[in-house]
Amino acid sequence: MKTVLPGFKRSMFVTLAWLGSMVLLPLILLVLTALQLRWAEILQIISSQRVIASLILSFEMAAIATLINVIFGFLLAWSLVRYDFPGKNIINALVDLPFALPTAVAGIALASLYAPSGLLGQWLNYLGIQLAYTPGGIAIALIFVSLPFIVRAIQPVLANLDPGYEEAAHILGASKFTILRKVIIPAVLPALIGGAGMGFARSLGEYGSVIFIAGNVPLVSEIAPLIIMSKLDLYDVQGASVVALLMLVISFLLILLINLAQWSVAKRISPIR
Repeated sequence: MKTVLPGFKRSMFVTLAWLGSMVLLPLILLVLTALQLRWAEILQIISSQRVIASLILSFEMAAIATLINVIFGFLLAWSLVRYDFPGKNIINALVDLPFALPTAVAGIALASLYAPSGLLGQWLNYLGIQLAYTPGGIAIALIFVSLPFIVRAIQPVLANLDPGYEEAAHILGASKFTILRKVIIPAVLPALIGGAGMGFARSLGEYGSVIFIAGNVPLVSEIAPLIIMSKLDLYDVQGASVVALLMLVISFLLILLINLAQWSVAKRISPIR
């Protein structure tokens, strides 16, 4: 039976070869490098108090940053789609700034801004609040780098959402909260979950923007990517591979759950067109 598109087999071969060389091969090499250690050594590394604390902190701060971005990313996307105001194009372009800005530059800027002597940090310090060099600083850096994922995931869905459905619901007597809950949220929920998953994944692997503002205090503000880099600096490639593999497995399971939730929501809720 002939396929509709010519060259399917060749294009599929190229796709699988590219995917294998760019994704699967590095993962296989990571596993093989980690397995160069004995099981007792692997268990000793992953059960280390410092490694466990850094993993918990990384996932906790990534979850907090994702939750905050879901709320404010939705509001930002809604404002950019539904309202016209001076400077809208500038704000729309600034949303993509974390994509283009080098992470080290972002980290230095955030550390300077929220340091005890910084522009905002000095006022927060006056109120007895310190964000820089604490886990709170990590959350701020992760919010900064992952916000565009959520905004750009929701924005096209909101742009394609027909306002006529909201008007019809309003005419039928629905309140604004009911319209939000019954009309708008069901339409954007799959995209919102997908954007949150991408932002969460980006937050887990973030390194450059975090190390400048985190303080990197062991058991307090040390993230898992820093543990990996510290082991690489000591030429402990196998140890770094073990931590990276552990983080990879946990991240994969969490992202798989997020994707399953997205597919389930998209299947149960008929999108409004």
